[in-house]
Amino acid sequence: MGGKANRPIPEVNVFCKEDYESMAFQEISSVDGIHLHDFQIRYSEAIFPKSVSLQWKIPAHNVKGMWQPTTDFNKRTHYDWEQRFMESRISIDAPVICLFGHDDTNILTFACSDAISTTLFDACIREEDDHYHCHITFFTEQEMALTHYAAQLRIDTRSVHFSESLKDVSSWWETFENLKPIPVPDIAKHPVYSTWYQFHQNLNEDVLLAECKIASELGYKSIIIDDGWQTQDSNRGYDYTGDWQPDRIPKMSQFISKIHDVGMKAALWYSVPFCGKKSKAYQKFKGKFLTEDHRWAPVFDPRYPEVRQHLIGLYTSALQDWKLDGFKLDFIDDFHLYKDTPLGKKDGRDYGSINEAVDRLMTDVINELRAINSDVFVEFRQKYTGPAMRKYGNMFRAFDCPGDATMNRVRIADIKMLCGETAVHSDMITWHFDERVEVAALQLMNTMFGVPQLSVLLKDTPPEHLEMIRFYTDYWNQNQDVLMNGNFVPSKPLANYPIQKAVQDHFTIIGVHDDFVISLDSVTENLHILNAQLTTEIVIKSSDDFGSFQGIIFDCQGNRVSKSEIELSKGATVVEVPPCGMVQLKNLKRA
Repeated sequence: MGGKANRPIPEVNVFCKEDYESMAFQEISSVDGIHLHDFQIRYSEAIFPKSVSLQWKIPAHNVKGMWQPTTDFNKRTHYDWEQRFMESRISIDAPVICLFGHDDTNILTFACSDAISTTLFDACIREEDDHYHCHITFFTEQEMALTHYAAQLRIDTRSVHFSESLKDVSSWWETFENLKPIPVPDIAKHPVYSTWYQFHQNLNEDVLLAECKIASELGYKSIIIDDGWQTQDSNRGYDYTGDWQPDRIPKMSQFISKIHDVGMKAALWYSVPFCGKKSKAYQKFKGKFLTEDHRWAPVFDPRYPEVRQHLIGLYTSALQDWKLDGFKLDFIDDFHLYKDTPLGKKDGRDYGSINEAVDRLMTDVINELRAINSDVFVEFRQKYTGPAMRKYGNMFRAFDCPGDATMNRVRIADIKMLCGETAVHSDMITWHFDERVEVAALQLMNTMFGVPQLSVLLKDTPPEHLEMIRFYTDYWNQNQDVLMNGNFVPSKPLANYPIQKAVQDHFTIIGVHDDFVISLDSVTENLHILNAQLTTEIVIKSSDDFGSFQGIIFDCQGNRVSKSEIELSKGATVVEVPPCGMVQLKNLKRA
């Protein structure tokens, strides 16, 4: 792909509905198909500006679909009459779109440097001229008055794999001082046991400690204690959020100490924006909400310094007093402008912009937490896994998809291409215990290119399922470096990434999730192929004679099925592998 010529850069036009004092849009660099532009606009006085758009078009050549950060299974082309704009802001999505070709090449990737403000994006085909019309639109939320605004536009026209283009955008974001990611502690890179899908709010200390002992023995290094620890209410509501006292686990520090004695780290869940009407905090902060008209609970307004201090104090006190190791900070995407939100920097609000206030809140949270414990881990889930969120979180989790192995795989891959070294976690893995073990294994195998999070009741897990968990958790732990840090390449986005691979030095791991042929243009000394499907054959198409390999085949419970010499000759090779098993190949010439 890299040998193909870069495509010509489109002409970008600026459309503005407001009188301005000055405006400039200019190219600041153009190197090897990557074009950077600077955009600035000034007003003669502080105003709530109307929308400003950067617009361009390209011919509809070889475009198969459109990649956006959180479209899941819907990576198809958009049509201009649909008007399905993507909204990006600090706590939702990321300011990037990629048009990809039928061969997975990048056709056009465009991104904005402003990952905090609210912007609208689209790239849609217009039937009248068979062109893709693209735009980035600023000031779609009039939440604060401005005199000046500046941002950069990055357009990538290189004929490289679409995943390479996206990963390069992530690296570009990291160059901006206000988007520098925080370090990732080692604990964030290890498998997690989560309480949510199995316990919901019905937590029991003795049962949880017993589960921790089993999970630790299986290779899980931390537990996330989800909703329920703070209330005796089990209605899955948020009426009691805001105070965050451990009503269900009153001796929290002792409980955390017992978890540590088992050999695991512990994190607690918090729904950051919500302040339930049955909490003491609701009475204290009455009138300091973005809205009270929310289906779950009133939403704190982070533009008030006393609101931010209240939230920061909750987390720092918990870290100090209970000796926590981490936090699952949830629902941050509910910090946004509502129809009844008061506007402006006034009435005690020290920020006019909600997005900027969220940035201040989360910056202060992570700085104060890391001052207490530099290895604290903080989990965010999609859709708040954009570049700005890497400043405050070091674990990004796929959005909730219980029992949906395919969705878990897709969401992990989508996060992974944009998050650099931030640890990418699966949604919590769960399944019905009456499933046959091979089907249950699909849940775990579809998460292998992220960090597994498990949420099954281990004390009741069938023995064969437990052996499957043990085998694949051991495998993940042994090959963590390749799976997490190897060059990750997911193929065929419109087919939900049926083939994924990670390559590091002399080691390649390939996951095949559907009846697709694995094409090999080169081989490394070690090649592991995960048969993450229920068929019993994998087909390898080699572009050359790659020689003889020692092949060891395992079933999903780790039983060695066979050991033999396998020849990877030019053309197709069929290897029999049990459902959800794997073949481990070692090049005999290089060994």
